[in-house]
Order: sequence, then structure tokens, then C-alpha cells
Amino acid sequence: MPKMKSKGSVKSRFRVTKKGKVRCSKPARGHMHAIHNGKEKRALRKSLVIDGTWARLIRKMLGA
Repeated sequence: MPKMKSKGSVKSRFRVTKKGKVRCSKPARGHMHAIHNGKEKRALRKSLVIDGTWARLIRKMLGA
């Protein structure tokens, strides 16, 4: 049986850490930043850690 191809869209949006956690950037980072205050903008810089079922599915899509 051939290898499963990894999903390109998932490769660009998510990454797996050394310990196997799935990380991604927070939403609302593209445009319209004037409505956010400084505290919100700093919070948007930090990455989001995904766990549970979604993390398992994303790891599967990445081939990790």
C-alpha cells in the first residue's frame, strides 16, 4: 500500500513540537488591527496549542 500524502494546507498552518504537541497561530491576525488594543495584539503573537481529537487528526494529516 502506498504512503499517505501529507496535506499541504495543514503543513503551512500547523507544526508539531518535539514532544508531539500541535501548535498554530491564533486567528484574527491578517488585517483590521486598529480595533485591537496593545494587550490583544501581544496576545495574538503567541501560538495556540491544540490538544485532544483535533491534535490527533492534524498529526495524522501531517504524517507525523
